[in-house]
Amino acid sequence: MAKPIPRIGSRRNGRIGLRKNGRRIPKGVIHVQASFNNTIVTVTDVRGRVVSWASAGTSGFKGTRRKTPYAAQAAASNAIRTVLDQGMQRAEVMIKGPGLGRDAALRAIRRSGILLSFVRDVTPMPHNGCRPPKKRRV
Repeated sequence: MAKPIPRIGSRRNGRIGLRKNGRRIPKGVIHVQASFNNTIVTVTDVRGRVVSWASAGTSGFKGTRRKTPYAAQAAASNAIRTVLDQGMQRAEVMIKGPGLGRDAALRAIRRSGILLSFVRDVTPMPHNGCRPPKKRRV
């Protein structure tokens, strides 16, 4: 009778790769995407791997209150709170989008105590790319 093949890497062998606060991140990149309806703040390490994120919706704001500057400020402070525990001291900030939460999120990042090396606006600008829709006839 053949021996059963042991299952390598099954869930019952314990926790596999679950070390949420194990990494120390001295430097990172904070991406702020401010649309007209929501503000999403993502904190990554220098290689671009996501460490923490928060949005105005996950911070408890629903409906039209998500687009407010106060909701963006709350989202930024929620995203940064977890990376401060992991030892982040320096960060670069990339801001994208035309929303109301741009300045409020940047203000919350400055107040958190992280040293900012630079703040860059990475909003995509069309070079007369897409053809506009045809004129409406009524």
